[in-house]
Amino acid sequence: MRIAVTYENGQVFQHFGHTEEFKIYEVEDGKVTGTEIIGSNGSGHSALAALLDERKIDVLICGGIGGGAQAALAERGIELCAGAEGDADQAVEAYLRGELVNTGANCDHHGEGHDCHENGCGEHDCGHGDCRAEPKGKNVGKTCRTHYRGTFNDGTQFDSSYDRGEPLEFVCGAGMMIKGFDAAVADMDVGQAVDIHLTPDEAYGEVDPAAIFTVETARLPGAEGLTAGQRVYLQDQYGRPFPVTVAAKDENTITFDANHEMAGKELNFRIELVEVK
Repeated sequence: MRIAVTYENGQVFQHFGHTEEFKIYEVEDGKVTGTEIIGSNGSGHSALAALLDERKIDVLICGGIGGGAQAALAERGIELCAGAEGDADQAVEAYLRGELVNTGANCDHHGEGHDCHENGCGEHDCGHGDCRAEPKGKNVGKTCRTHYRGTFNDGTQFDSSYDRGEPLEFVCGAGMMIKGFDAAVADMDVGQAVDIHLTPDEAYGEVDPAAIFTVETARLPGAEGLTAGQRVYLQDQYGRPFPVTVAAKDENTITFDANHEMAGKELNFRIELVEVK
């Protein structure tokens, strides 16, 4: 079996049609035996589907994907698992364990006031424009590689590059990271480690009540099978995907929460600067 994942900096890239890379996984007997990263050459939906077909891909794992691209993949017999997010390797492992389910990622939402959530900030997507404010420091504009461990105030770990065995690479000050993480790295020295505490405004922002909205289930083809707590992607009026959580559902309506899953939370990071390029 060959699995392809829309790929960027170790993460599942969130828009199939705009992905610049795919990570290809060779799988035998339910285990990954090899990987490679290939370029997409900036192709459109049909060309990307053809590229995957030429590479003999059996399964595509991605974030958001439009109906036309889904049809192009189906024509070529490529299984789709859309709505994935986070670490690409972990997404593949979840798929192989039968824990990663295709959420459709093509519900069509034409509401107002949620389009800010379609653009990611990279590893720690906050969905808020202020996270892109450029910090000051000698590392701004440079490619940095860091190891980090993220915990909540009660000590519970929510993420760790140490556990993945590979440092996180990003351009400092380019809006790829949440504001507080970027600011901490901006003036660090290679080999230095720091502990930081971030308030919500330095991380993923406060919970925005306006980002919670209810629509009629009949207006969203494929939404009948969604359940509370499920993470899916909707499309704004421009066709751009953005992640939401199913907050509630009854017989006729479904309520979505477009706030980031970390919104309103205080976060702690142990950051070690490994390299600056």
